[in-house]
Formats: sequence, C-alpha cells, structure tokens
Amino acid sequence: MSDPHSQMILYLVQHGEAVTETVDARRPLSAAGRATVDQVATWSARHGLTVDQIRHSGKLRAEQTASILAARLQPPRGVVAQSGLAPNDDVRPVAKTLAGETGSLMLVGHLPFLARLAALLLSGDSDRSLIRFRYAGLVGLVRDGDQWAISCVVPADLTGPQ
Repeated sequence: MSDPHSQMILYLVQHGEAVTETVDARRPLSAAGRATVDQVATWSARHGLTVDQIRHSGKLRAEQTASILAARLQPPRGVVAQSGLAPNDDVRPVAKTLAGETGSLMLVGHLPFLARLAALLLSGDSDRSLIRFRYAGLVGLVRDGDQWAISCVVPADLTGPQ
C-alpha cells in the first residue's frame, strides 16, 4: 500500500473562452466564456469536487476563470497567480514542484502548456498528445507515489443545467 502522504489530486482547467485581441488586448473572458466557466464551477461544486488552492497564470482570462471557480469551490488556501504557467512555458519546473506537493490543487492555464504538462506527468514525454483540452474543460489527475493517472475528464458541454 502506498504512503497516503504521497498522494495528490491535480485538476487542470483551460481558461474559458476569451475575447479576441482586436476586441480587447487584455483578452478577458467573453460573456459566453464566463457563463461556461460558471456552469463548470457549479457542476464541480455540486459533485463534491474540492481543492486546497487554485493557481493561475496571471493572464486576465485565467485569473477570471480561477476567480469564478473559487467562488463555488471555496479553496481554503485561496487563489494565487503563479509564474511558469504561460502558454509556451517549459512544463518541467511545474512538474518538479508538483512532485513535492500533496493534497488537491487546481491549475488554470492555457494551451499548449496544460496539454504538455499532462503528457509529461502521465507519460514522461511532454510532446506526446494524450488529452485534448477545451475551453473551461476540467481534467483530473491523481498521483499515488510517483505515478500519475487520469481520474476524470469533464468537458464543459457535459456540465450543462441538470
């Protein structure tokens, strides 16, 4: 049996749909993006998803997505911006940080970063295409010891009103 202190639950969430740069260079969430993220957040809370902390890239669309999720999930360690989660950042430093963490964590970010991080954790190869993320979709990974596995994939369109 594995050490319970080596277990971790990691949720990876691609930010919601954002407006284009021509509409607003800061790229906030669109009205549809906000609505979809709220739908995912409501579904997640209703189904008992809990996280200790939500981290985001610091980009406005990721920060807004994280804030909407936090309003429903109430992470006890809050919401924080974390460097190294930008779309084209190297995933290895984040993977190394995760190796020393336990509990439950949600990372809100961007493509291709999230897909590359998931691939590295699951297969050891960040260039391997394993998961197709969609706006506001949620992918759950669980680590037991040093092995990661997919625990759930929740596309935003499956979280509609119930």
